[in-house]
This record gives sequence, structure tokens and C-alpha cells, in this order.
Amino acid sequence: MQHRHVDRQQYFDEQVESAGKFLLPYIRDAAPSLKKSSRVLEIGCGEGGNLVPFLELGCECYGIEFYEESYHNAITFHAKLSDNQRLHLINDDVYNITHQDLGGKFDVVFLRDVLEHIPAQEVFMQHLKQFLQPDGVVFFAFPPWRMPFGGHQQICKHRFLSKLPYFHILPAKIYERILNMCGENPKGLLEIKRTGMSINRFKRIIRKENYTIIKHTHWFINPNYEVKFGLKPQKLPKILQIPFLQDFYTTAVYYLCGLF
Repeated sequence: MQHRHVDRQQYFDEQVESAGKFLLPYIRDAAPSLKKSSRVLEIGCGEGGNLVPFLELGCECYGIEFYEESYHNAITFHAKLSDNQRLHLINDDVYNITHQDLGGKFDVVFLRDVLEHIPAQEVFMQHLKQFLQPDGVVFFAFPPWRMPFGGHQQICKHRFLSKLPYFHILPAKIYERILNMCGENPKGLLEIKRTGMSINRFKRIIRKENYTIIKHTHWFINPNYEVKFGLKPQKLPKILQIPFLQDFYTTAVYYLCGLF
């Protein structure tokens, strides 16, 4: 486990920086209408660091967070910022919320490193539609399940397991046994194993639900790694974008979609 997984203020600050450098520009490039009057929703906002660049732009921002601890951290961290009067935080399961509960639909909805944690993702994609304005966009960023650390094993307390790539793709019973042997609580990691998302499965779901892909990028080196590890982001060459195989070496995908 890295220090940032314990120090949530550091994690928040890193989210602010990387969202400002990569997430907001990526969305604005294809949605230039994003402006002060825009309504923005983040699903699975955690401590809310990703929303800061949108608040600074002047947007009305909403964040839904399931975990109570992260929700209270978000309130604490944003209380120090001057733009928090346009921030609305909700501590609940997204499945319990409708767009009417949030005062209407949104110009931008985004999920960053969240989709791979949501159960019943096919149902979620249907539920998600209600939050979008007719010309609104939804941004997805997630690590493909089979990438080296797609099981999020970097959060393990065991020093060796936290640095061991690919072992999360072992059969579930073997994976659980290894986690137990090393003193890890397997519950959360097994949940991620059940909900992990591959690139092909994601594309099948969005096609089925009639989302339009506006643009997408497959990353060999995740843009987040620049802030976390000082590594320069690198797109995956098209020659290596091979169905199924690309999941093993693509560290993140970005998809910007609409319903038009």
C-alpha cells in the first residue's frame, strides 16, 4: 500500500492536479460548450478532488459518493476552498438517486476509476442516461481488468502483494487463498474481481445502450501516473490495440460518449 492510500489529503491534491491537466481538457476538447453555467456531475466522487477544476471554471457541481468516510473527507477538504458554494455532495448509492433529486439533468457526467467498482454495470448504463441533457456528454476512465494492477492490488498492506502484477486474474478461489495466506482481507478485492471491466465488454454495453462514442483514447501509460510517479503519459499505438490482448498492457482507457 502506498502512502497516498492512507493520506487522503495527498490523494485529494493529486486528483485536483491530474483532473486539471488531463480530465477537464479532454472533455472540453470535444465539448467546447462547457462553461460557467454548465451543470457537472461526478459519480463516485470520493473526496471530490476531480471536481475542483470544474468549480474553478465556474460550473455548478454535484458529487455522489457511496462511502461515508470519503463523503465526510470531501466536506472537510472542500471547506478550505473558495469555490465550495457551487458544490453539492450526496452520500448515497447512485441507484437510489434520480435526476429530479439533483434538480435536473447535466451537461457533463463523469466517472473516473469508478466504473470497475459498480455492480450490475449493464443496469447502471441504463440508469445513467436519465442524468444527461440531450446534448450532454459522459466521460468514462477506467483501468481494463486484465492490466497489471487491474485488481487494485496496490492497496494491499502486504509489501510483496502490493507490487505483484497480474495475480488478480488467477481463479477466484486461488486468488482468495493467496490473499488470506498473506493476511489480507479479501472481501473488497474479490468484489473488484467480480465487477472488473474489460475494454470489449465496455464497448458491448455502450453499443447495446445506444451511446455514441465521441472520442476515445487507450493509454499505455496512464496520465494519472505523471502526478503519482513522474511518468510521461503515452498513448497506446494503434498497432497494439488488439482485441482482448490490449487489456493486458493498456493501463487506462478514456471514452467520451453521448446519446445523440
